[in-house]
Formats: sequence, C-alpha cells, structure tokens
Amino acid sequence: MLAEVADPTANHNCWAYRIGDDYRSSDDGEPSGTAGRPILAAIDGQGLDRVLVVVTRWFGGIKLGAGGLVRAYGGAAAECLRTAPRRPIVRYVRVRIACDFPDSTEVHDALAQCRGVKTSERFDATGAILGARVPEGSVPALKNRLRDATRGRVRIDDQD
Repeated sequence: MLAEVADPTANHNCWAYRIGDDYRSSDDGEPSGTAGRPILAAIDGQGLDRVLVVVTRWFGGIKLGAGGLVRAYGGAAAECLRTAPRRPIVRYVRVRIACDFPDSTEVHDALAQCRGVKTSERFDATGAILGARVPEGSVPALKNRLRDATRGRVRIDDQD
C-alpha cells in the first residue's frame, strides 16, 4: 500500500500505520522522531484503527527545525484524518443455513435484509444448505426473521 502512494520524486515520504495493537512509523530520512511519531500520534489522537497515513514532503530550501517538522508532519496528518471519510469496521461471522426448498426465498430475503452475503449453496434431496457471512450484530435478527418467516423450519448454525 505504501508503494502505491509514496512519490519517488519527493525528498521524504514519512508514514505511520496502526492496525489493532500493531503499529509502525518511519521518518524516511528526517531527523529521528520528527515525522513518523507525530503522524502516529495524529492517528492515535483520533482513535482510529486500520489506517495508514503518508505525508510527502519536497524540500523547498527552508529549514523547519525539529519543532517545525513535528508540527508540520503531525498537523498535516491530523488535518487529513479529521476531514477523511470514515468507514466503520464490521466484524462478520460465518453461518450455515439449512432449509427446505419452499423456504429458500425467505432465506435469501432474510439474508439480504440482514446485510448477509451468501458464500456457498448446495442442494440435497430435501432442500438447500447455504453458507453465508453476516455482520456479527445481525445474527440474532437473522435467526428471528427466519424463525418467524418459516415457523421454525430453517436451521441456522454458527461456523468457525
């Protein structure tokens, strides 16, 4: 990902990322601690996760000094993160749904209503067995919808 956004013509492509407890940063030739750490502090200051920030700088002849670099890199990162769109992190779980043929329409409708995604489908003599990914928080609603729509004929099991 870094290689996709770093500009090879720039003097510095300083970066930091956080993915859960894993984090790294790089000053990319700037004095130690003046770029990567302030970028990481901007990420942490906004409570973000699963994010990479790259601040690219071309030297323009003005020396900023250590304090100026810290403010420039940290400020640029913080402002970009402040205005960037956010996407919630949704944890999905896998489920297996067994249904008779007449109930398959209700199963597909319930999956769609609960933002589930069918990942597999196989058929036997009595009906279908579907594999699906469903947002973790939607599993109880999916179970209730299927129970109500099919009078309890559909079986849904969690998969790991």
